[in-house]
Formats: sequence, structure tokens, C-alpha cells
Amino acid sequence: MKGYRIKLIRHGMTEANTEGRYIGITDTPLSAEGVKQLYDKADRLEYGSVQKVYVSPLKRCRQTADILFHEAFTVELGLLAEMDFGDFENKTAEELKNDPAYAKWLEGGLDNPPPHGESARDVVNRCYEALNIIISDMMYEGFTEAAIVTHSGIIMNMLMCFGVPKLTPAAYRCDFGEGFEISITASMWQRSGAFELMGQFPAADGSGE
Repeated sequence: MKGYRIKLIRHGMTEANTEGRYIGITDTPLSAEGVKQLYDKADRLEYGSVQKVYVSPLKRCRQTADILFHEAFTVELGLLAEMDFGDFENKTAEELKNDPAYAKWLEGGLDNPPPHGESARDVVNRCYEALNIIISDMMYEGFTEAAIVTHSGIIMNMLMCFGVPKLTPAAYRCDFGEGFEISITASMWQRSGAFELMGQFPAADGSGE
């Protein structure tokens, strides 16, 4: 049974990230420091080559894909966009701390969206749909190596909901321009809706394994 390897990569740093703002669907570009960090990582770490890159349509992800996988064929997939934080978009926790709606949202839950925003259940559902599309496309094209350049929230949802083995939420956090590598077969996905988490990517020693 043919196996497929996919690298899940978080976009580079933006000014809003530095300021601690919620920037789900806010289309902000990479900061100058974010661009510098990515080029530095591309020089130091082994990202390897992939046959196709599936990328969130937001600028910070498209720029990241251009830097890390500039020779690969890239396709935008709207389902890979970050969570829509609704009324909390582009605001900091400090700015929201006295908002009762923010306190309610922080209680968590799959069906507890921010005002005019997206619920966690909606995000999980489109993560599943995105993976279905990507896996089917890789099978159709005959590709075995791909990358997904997306957002930390999307990566965390994919790993928590569909990855094995199961880890603590803290273990799924990743730095800018970094992420995880997963392995999947068509039968595993169709039978269990799951993939195997291989480890962090790129590896700290630059081996890419």
C-alpha cells in the first residue's frame, strides 16, 4: 500500500503575531523580521523537496511557501485558512479582557464561537474536508511528498483530531516556519480517518527525519 508523506508547516511571523493579536482571517503579510527568520531557517535546516504545496490563501502563508518551497508547484486551498475570530479579529487579549463575550469564548467548547466568528466544530469539519481533498489529489496525481503551509490553529486541529499517537495539546505547538511531518495511507484514512504523526519538522539536527 502506497504511503504519503505530508509536511504541516506554520507560516512565518507577522507584526500582529508580535503584538499578540488574534489574526484569523485578517490578511496581514509577514513582517520584515518574519521574512528574515524564514530565510535563516531555510539556510540552516533541511526542508527537502516536495511535489506539491497546498497553501492557505492568506498572504502570510503564500509568502512562507514562496520562501521555503519556491521551486514547488503551489495551489491555494481556502479550507486551510485560519479560524475566523469574528469580533475578536485583530484585537489583543488585553483589549478584550473586560468583554463578557470574550470571557464566554475562553470557556471553550466545540459550539462556542466568538461573536460573528467560527466555531471550533466548523474548523474541525473543514480540516477534515481539506485533508480529504489533499489526499485524494495526491493519489490522483501520483504524488507521495507534499507540504501544507497553513496556520497554527489549523495544524493543531488536524493533529489533535486525526493524528496518532495522541499527545497533549502543548506537544502540538510549533514555531514559525516549522511544524510536523505526517504519514498516511488511503486505507488508513478511509477506514479510520487518521494519519500517523512522524515527528517535528524540520528536525532540530537538520536531518529532516
